[in-house]
Amino acid sequence: MEKMPDREEVNPGLLPSRIGFGCMSLGMDQPVASRLLQTAAAEGITFFDTADLYNGGENERIIGKALREKRKQIILATKVGNQLNPDGKTWRWNPSREYILHAVEESLKRLQTDYIDLYQLHGGTLDDDIDDTIATFEFLKKQGKIRHYGISSIRPAVIRAFCSRTTLSTVMMQYSLLDRRPEEACLGYLANKKTGILARGALAGGLLIDKPATDYLGHPAATVRKAAAAIRDVAGTSRLPSAIATRYVLHELNVQSAVTGIRTMEQLQQALAALAASPLTSAEISFLRDAVPPNYYSVHR
Repeated sequence: MEKMPDREEVNPGLLPSRIGFGCMSLGMDQPVASRLLQTAAAEGITFFDTADLYNGGENERIIGKALREKRKQIILATKVGNQLNPDGKTWRWNPSREYILHAVEESLKRLQTDYIDLYQLHGGTLDDDIDDTIATFEFLKKQGKIRHYGISSIRPAVIRAFCSRTTLSTVMMQYSLLDRRPEEACLGYLANKKTGILARGALAGGLLIDKPATDYLGHPAATVRKAAAAIRDVAGTSRLPSAIATRYVLHELNVQSAVTGIRTMEQLQQALAALAASPLTSAEISFLRDAVPPNYYSVHR
């Protein structure tokens, strides 16, 4: 059997903290956001993920101002491809070379930096000119404006289309105990490609920790309740359920980071607890998996 790559063997030069700060949830209050971001950086979270679409670029601007003094100690990731319409509220998909070259300059200005550590295509379809998008990212790498590039996608067909043409540094995808679709279609494939995974949605929108159960991705509410109960059982009295749910997605060797949306200090403390938590044992992983049947991608396979 082929040896699975160690975490350090994936993406040399890009090793994000095991817990990433998902910045989409940040509010527009600069002092509050700065305190969250700076506290996270001081406590060991080094990976910060945003997108040019969030709040029409204001999210990037807030991050750039808050973290400019920490620039050399952190990894900044942003995304491109969703172009705002003139109304400033709606957007359209535009992965063209012309737009990417324009958008990267705007992101660099807002982030107050001369390079982006990880530049990600914010989606993608099989109808796109994938070769042109890759060539544009490679051009930006040669210019030194980006260090690595990847895509953010939950579409296995799109992921394979990119990976068949280039070596992506990362793929960001949704993954949790209640969304085990990547286990069937993506995790092993990307491990063989030595492409790192950035997992988002580890808490399943809160359903695994504190939100009332409801149907979710083909799982009936009863299964969602069972999943949350299993998380609590593993957590016991000494660990937070949020840490257990987050550590579940980190058991895969090529999951580089669990990117957690953070808006409040309480959420940051939960993320830091997950960062400090020990890996789950194989018995704990088996217990959690036995509680929830796997689900599968039904489209874009």
